[in-house]
Amino acid sequence: MPELLHTAVFGLPPARCGKVREVYDLGDELLIVATDRISAFDAVMANGIPDKGCILTQMSTFWFDKFSDLCPNHVISTDDAEIASRCKNPQPELAGRSTIAKKAKPLPIECVARGYITGSLFKEYTKSGGNIHGLALPTGLVDAARLPEPIFTPATKAEEGHDENISFASVVDQIGIEAAEFIQSKTLEIYAKAAEHCANVGIILADTKFEFGWTDDGIIWIDEALTPDSSRFWDAEKYAPGSSPASYDKQFVRNYLAETGWDQQPPGPALPAEIVSQTRAKYVEAFGRITGRSFEA
Repeated sequence: MPELLHTAVFGLPPARCGKVREVYDLGDELLIVATDRISAFDAVMANGIPDKGCILTQMSTFWFDKFSDLCPNHVISTDDAEIASRCKNPQPELAGRSTIAKKAKPLPIECVARGYITGSLFKEYTKSGGNIHGLALPTGLVDAARLPEPIFTPATKAEEGHDENISFASVVDQIGIEAAEFIQSKTLEIYAKAAEHCANVGIILADTKFEFGWTDDGIIWIDEALTPDSSRFWDAEKYAPGSSPASYDKQFVRNYLAETGWDQQPPGPALPAEIVSQTRAKYVEAFGRITGRSFEA
């Protein structure tokens, strides 16, 4: 099946579209559909990765269910039959990639947990000498080095351009101390449990991003959970500090794009067939090793 880049659910108002997900208002609930679009450097590529939305939805469902005792989440149902019953004209292409979810007001914070230093934080670290955003990190760290303990590195949610790492104090200023301490605690708690699970299947969970939202019953975990889009999954056998680790995530696409000379300004270019195929294979590999199930399109 070719990639699904856009949806239109007949009988429902037009969706609110993010980079990957399309969200339909069902009144008291939401219908969230993960497309096969892929973004990098805050731009959506011209083509997608076949089955990617199904992989993201099903991996998220695995983690939301596994850690339901750690933090309440937005999932009501991912059952295709139940979802079809909510739509006046059920569409087969929505199967496996859709979620009926609770409504929540998203917090304006990206909640990132890191057990290793790489990516944007490593770039800031090399420029600043280690003391960034109130984090007194050890000196002499190399790219992909393991940190003494996992850290919480929140970021802004930019309407345009790139998200920016911020301090915990900035989070408190935006949402208050009680909410800030809650999301920090849950981010690190879930990360620690997920990293332990991944280690048991030979994968290093280097870092991951969570989102949370306000409801009348308190703050809940929303959006996606520990997917190759929102996490760095490294092959433990091939891991070596100081080099770019072999990964099962979107970093593969970022690395390719960095080599092309693209200026990282939207719109994103089309990915070659070979990059699409290899990216899909990495996502499928991550799904299988982490969930213990074979992915079926």
